[in-house]
Amino acid sequence: QVQFVESGGGLVQAGGSLRLSCTASGITFSDNHIAWYRQAPGKQRALVAYITTDRTTYYVDSVKGRFTISRDNGEKRVYLQMNSLKPEDTAVYYCNQYGHDSYWGQGTQVTVSS
Repeated sequence: QVQFVESGGGLVQAGGSLRLSCTASGITFSDNHIAWYRQAPGKQRALVAYITTDRTTYYVDSVKGRFTISRDNGEKRVYLQMNSLKPEDTAVYYCNQYGHDSYWGQGTQVTVSS
């Protein structure tokens, strides 16, 4: 079955960095656009960034210049390098096939202290 497993979250001070990792199974990874989403406390889950099969990337305005998404098709992994973190980046981060709304994993908690 389709499964996504996220890792790499943690507690970091504002201005710090984290690198999230997501491993996918049950899909032909290289044939899929993959996205990172996040859900902040009291808010709906929202798109953060995605990477296409040809490695074109998209970022929401709030993370442009700070976050970098990348993928390793051989390892079936997608990464999110997060730099210059802000308290408003605090959320649970998830990966998934871009545009899909099923098979959500547990996510990984990112907490940025001020």
